[in-house]
Amino acid sequence: MDKPLRNPVLIVCGVLVLAAAAYLLFGRSGTPGDSSPEAGFARDMAVHHAQAVDMSFVVRDKRPAKEISSLAFDIINTQANQRGMFLGWLQQWGLDQAGGDRPMAWMSGHGHGAAASTAGPASGAASTGSMPGMASPEELARLKAADGTQAEVLFLQLMIRHHEGGVEMAEGLLDLSTRSEVVNMARKIVQGQSSEIKLMTDLLHRRGAQPLPSILQPK
Repeated sequence: MDKPLRNPVLIVCGVLVLAAAAYLLFGRSGTPGDSSPEAGFARDMAVHHAQAVDMSFVVRDKRPAKEISSLAFDIINTQANQRGMFLGWLQQWGLDQAGGDRPMAWMSGHGHGAAASTAGPASGAASTGSMPGMASPEELARLKAADGTQAEVLFLQLMIRHHEGGVEMAEGLLDLSTRSEVVNMARKIVQGQSSEIKLMTDLLHRRGAQPLPSILQPK
């Protein structure tokens, strides 16, 4: 004879808690919810990309060497287009562009994003309280004030670190999501920005300069 349920009320409460958690993560119709890794990634990466575009416009307007101008043009086009996709996802999912969570909360507890809260000056995140690789207001002011080779070197140094932060965020998303369009975008970011890091490092070496200390964790 089957044993009777010991406490049906507790079972019902447990089901309701699981349903509420699923709604927060996935929202309606299986779409990502407000606190999901996908929503956090889209919001944070949109902000991250916006700064990369801004820095690229700054150096492009200084009429740098052709290879720096071409790089800045590529970053502006690629990251502005990707940013539009991030914001489009949020609209499609019925979510606000700005959530209530702090930046990088979606990666909390997964071994990623430590630079956002604990990094030193090498990451630029400590001074902005933001995402890994972000340039501080002081660094942006220095870039705007610089000219010639000095501006090229500073742009490359800041953008290498910025790309490292983008790679870290994208790799974090790959550990947390299986949603195809988001995963595919994260893979493109890892591949594309890793390639540009190598290019920018070479451009720095040609100018007798070195990258800032890397914020990427050893693998």
